[in-house]
Formats: sequence, structure tokens, C-alpha cells
Amino acid sequence: MKIEIAKNAGYCYGVRRAFSLVEKAVREHDGEGPFYTLGPIIHNPQAVEMLKREKGVYPISNLDEVDRGVLIVRSHGVPPELIDRALKRGLKVVDATCPFVKRAQSKAKELADEGYQVVILGEKEHPEVIGIIAHAGGKAYVIENLEDVEGLPEMKRVGVVFQTTQELESFGEILTKLLLKSDEMKVHNTICHAIRNQQTAARDLARRADLMLVVGGRNSGNTRRLLQICRDAGSRAYHIET
Repeated sequence: MKIEIAKNAGYCYGVRRAFSLVEKAVREHDGEGPFYTLGPIIHNPQAVEMLKREKGVYPISNLDEVDRGVLIVRSHGVPPELIDRALKRGLKVVDATCPFVKRAQSKAKELADEGYQVVILGEKEHPEVIGIIAHAGGKAYVIENLEDVEGLPEMKRVGVVFQTTQELESFGEILTKLLLKSDEMKVHNTICHAIRNQQTAARDLARRADLMLVVGGRNSGNTRRLLQICRDAGSRAYHIET
């Protein structure tokens, strides 16, 4: 039996950077803890548990749970008002937001400031998308499928950004229908190139493999998307967390 690992498998740059910043924060702010992340630093329960056990970094769901220590912003980013609230509560803040997520946040704000109706192609409840909405002034539409587009009003100027872990090819028809809903449309491709490379490698391997095992957290949208890509490529594919 031959076992082959897809090219570009493993943690992406944004996740590796987040872990590095966590280690740096624990080292440089020793004695200033406790250490927290607002939500899991990444969507991998085993990695989150390891940080609790080995580094003393605990995920919280609400800023009201803490009144001192160091808050590490998760790789998915958060609404800017949450960072302001943390600072006002006296917490030290370490921003581990992925640079590609920051770019999506910046492009959404730029479009909103230019008078475009911001549309985000992604998952409505994903923390990254929630943060992007906030950077767009809280007035963005989130589109997951064609049915969502049908429910939109006619718009003069539409500005589009993507959740960074989406698959560009899956949005062709959606973009066409969005264009028909608007007089003008500006699109910023904010999909992470590292994620795109992972998706391409997974698809290529799935086309020639008898069986694909996609390893990652069950709460990870990126892992679920890789699983679907492998299945769409014609391979038997299973999601494995542990």
C-alpha cells in the first residue's frame, strides 16, 4: 500500500504565525498573565488543549469573563470594538490576526468608505466573517449560495471580498448573478494563496488516490472545504480529527 501526503499539507502561515506570537507573548509577558484568547486561537481542539496544558493560554467566549492579564487575538481576527474594549478593561492585547485576514478586513473597510455596498462571500457565522463585517461598518451582506443572492435588493455599487479560506471556483455563478443585481461591481480576491495551494494539491492528489484522509478539526471550515474538494474530485474521502 502506498501512502502519499499532499503538497502544502499542514498548518498554513497564518496559523504558524499565531502559535509563534502566543509563545512570544507568554515569554515576554511572563508574570503579567493570565493569558487568554477570545475564542479558540485556531479551529483545532487538540491544539487549543495543548496551549492550555503547556502554555497556560485559555480561550474565553466573552471579555466580561476577565478583568486583567494578556488577551491574544485569534488568527481569524475580531471586530475592532472588541480590541478597544479589551484595552479599556486594562488588558494587554497581542494581535495574532492572520495577515491575509487583515487584508480582507482592510479591503472591506476601503470599499465601505468608497460608498460600495460590501458583500462578503463566505460563511455567515464564521468568526473571520463576523470580524470583516465589523470592519465594513456592520453593513455588509454575507453570501453562501445562489439563494442568498436572490434575496438581495438591487444595488448601485457592489464591492466584493472573500472569506480567506473559500474556494474561488465555487463562486463563479454567484458573481455573475451579483453583477446582474448591480450597476457597478468591484471585486477584491482576498482568498489566501496558501489555502488556494492546499486546495489545488488536495484536488490533484484526490484525482489519483483510492482513498483520501483529511485531517483537521471538525469545527474547521477550511478542513471541511478540503474534504468536499476531495469528494468532488471523485475520491472516497473521510474527515479525521484524532
